[in-house]
Amino acid sequence: MSGPVIQTPRGAVFKTPSGSARLIWNPGFQPVWQGRFTGAQHFVDSEVLRGTEPYTPLLTGALVKSGQLGTEIGSGLVQWITPYARRQYYAKRQPGSQTGPLRGPRWFDRWKAADGGATVKKARRLAGGGAR
Repeated sequence: MSGPVIQTPRGAVFKTPSGSARLIWNPGFQPVWQGRFTGAQHFVDSEVLRGTEPYTPLLTGALVKSGQLGTEIGSGLVQWITPYARRQYYAKRQPGSQTGPLRGPRWFDRWKAADGGATVKKARRLAGGGAR
């Protein structure tokens, strides 16, 4: 192949004599990066469950446990599956009204505002990106 060559970690683009471009993927790119992305997603899912626990209403512990049972770590979907989870999440109560100073509605939003940025930075590093 003649003409300019553009090399990237994912592969290379060659310009052919006819003027068209040909993309050749690097076969080693996907396994390495997929593993990094999967590891970062496992980390984020676990950190969401761990980090939101002090913010989640706690009367019997069923709501906290439902987050663990309703989440497949690494899927990117963290969910609390008790029938009343949605009602608790959007309740009009103030934080601290359910057996702890941080516990109350909108537990994920409040955790994300308090500590979510640090989790994103760590996940970015695990995935192979730089910290911003």
